[in-house]
Amino acid sequence: MLYLLLKTIHILSAALMFGAGLGSAFYLWRAHRGGDPVVIAAVSRQVVLADWLFTTPAVILQPLTGFWMMALAGYSLNARWVWYSLALYLLAGACWLPVVWLQMRIHKLADTAAASHSPLPALYHRCMRIWFMLGWPAFLAVLTVFFLMVLKPV
Repeated sequence: MLYLLLKTIHILSAALMFGAGLGSAFYLWRAHRGGDPVVIAAVSRQVVLADWLFTTPAVILQPLTGFWMMALAGYSLNARWVWYSLALYLLAGACWLPVVWLQMRIHKLADTAAASHSPLPALYHRCMRIWFMLGWPAFLAVLTVFFLMVLKPV
């Protein structure tokens, strides 16, 4: 029973982590493409909030429930799929942490531009380029982790 409860929490937190990340990325990218500092400031504020409310707890729950389930099910830490999953999870995290900081910076830059009725500064555009580039390896890493968790290839 405990294993099934942990598995449910693990699956729900994985879905929440992936869904919140993908949704946030979609809305921030769409706001950016529109170019309106007022809209970008409003959307980026919500993206940062979503990261703190949804993504961060899910990121914490994933390894906790994963390791606990492995212990209960008797999976070995020496299994290749486990090591690949951990490496990809860490890669996604290494991309996500600067992305969170960039989103806060993007919000501040857009908010300042909106308040002063100024165009978005060059630093904003640089932050968005880096944000976009970091999103791809994180997204692909998480997709691959889903594959590894489901199939557990030998």
